[in-house]
Amino acid sequence: MRTTPAAVTAALVAALTLTACGDSSDTPGTSDEDTASGAAGGKVTACAADKLTVGFGPSNAAPAAGDTGNIPVTLTNTGSTCTLQGVPDTEVHSGDSSWTVSTEEGAAEPKLTLAENAAASFTITYVRGAAGDPEQAVRPERVEFRLPGGGTAQSYAWPDAEVAVKSAEELDMTVSPFLPSGD
Repeated sequence: MRTTPAAVTAALVAALTLTACGDSSDTPGTSDEDTASGAAGGKVTACAADKLTVGFGPSNAAPAAGDTGNIPVTLTNTGSTCTLQGVPDTEVHSGDSSWTVSTEEGAAEPKLTLAENAAASFTITYVRGAAGDPEQAVRPERVEFRLPGGGTAQSYAWPDAEVAVKSAEELDMTVSPFLPSGD
């Protein structure tokens, strides 16, 4: 029996397609699949704040006014397999004032499935403001974040210097979506 070139090409494409299937995550214990099921075959639920340990910082402080600094936040799952998707609701506070932190523009929001002891992270990025000028800079006292969908706020002392003011309603800072974290 003779095989035609078209049949060989089709078989090769099919084989390559099957070998390309799999988890696109390079981090053990995490995946970015749209659907997931737990070990017992049940549906995986959203991660709960009380089942995540938080590593806040250390920050990469902006050295001078106009420079960019960032604060990495790592969340490690201590419970059963769960999912994270989107961007944490993040606010900074100074005295009686508070500002909602904008989402990083154009960032994809993958759905991450975290196995027990797997981690994900997000980053708070800011532009340092000019010290001593309340029209151009605010010195936050604390930063708070919640997982998408609400829940208990996690609150931490602001570790860095002043943040530049964009307007009375907005500071020059963003928060990234959740991304896989680890080795």
